[in-house]
Amino acid sequence: MEELKINVERVVDFMVSFIRDEFKKANFRTAIIGLSGGLDSTVVASLCKIALGRTNTYGIILPYKDTPKEALDHAYLAGRTLGIRYLRFNITPQIDFYFRNFPQADNIRRGNKIARERMSILYDLSYHFQGLVVGTSNKSEIYLGYGTIYGDLAWAINPIGDLYKTQIYQVAEYLKIPEEIIKKKPSAELWPGQTDEGELGLSYDEIDRVLFYYIDRQMNPEDIVKTKGISEDVVKKVVNFVKKSEFKRRLGAIAKIPDEVKYS
Repeated sequence: MEELKINVERVVDFMVSFIRDEFKKANFRTAIIGLSGGLDSTVVASLCKIALGRTNTYGIILPYKDTPKEALDHAYLAGRTLGIRYLRFNITPQIDFYFRNFPQADNIRRGNKIARERMSILYDLSYHFQGLVVGTSNKSEIYLGYGTIYGDLAWAINPIGDLYKTQIYQVAEYLKIPEEIIKKKPSAELWPGQTDEGELGLSYDEIDRVLFYYIDRQMNPEDIVKTKGISEDVVKKVVNFVKKSEFKRRLGAIAKIPDEVKYS
């Protein structure tokens, strides 16, 4: 996918400068990152380590009882390899206590609650350590709506939000992220057996090509099908994801009350 190839060295330098600048503007020095053992969070932790130093980078590991052992092993591997500070908190008690009230809750509802509980802890720790929560959602996930509002889609800053998943792999290779993490199947790991491709029904290679032409090059879906050799079914599916998830990319609406209504 030549169109998605990036100048990795310059991109990494830009993201590192972005992190430094944003932390300086906010007058903070400590990064708080949800360290899942996945590619994105490991890349973000690596960037924060470069930008802020390893002692100012905290990887927070937040397993639920269904979190695969491999994910935990990879989270610890990321922490050790990067040499950052990392802490673990088990979120099973509070999640299970809450869902005693809703035993019929499905995987999506439970997964959203897990994601929001994790973000709640990250923000509490950001206060404790006087730091900023650094987001780990990539551009593919953001535009697909593959994330939880006020969960993994919440952050103070996000250095990788303008990079598609396939571009994150390029950054990971450059940063020498452990091969075990690079080669694992992408997954939000909110319930057993979950994988991104299983949930989305498409590979990131397919998704990112469509998103690149639809978002970055602002091509209409019909032209993408006609000129880029991508099937109509794939294009329609990706575009539908983007349209259906638009509400996740907007700030909550505030009623702007006219003065003649408010003060008359």
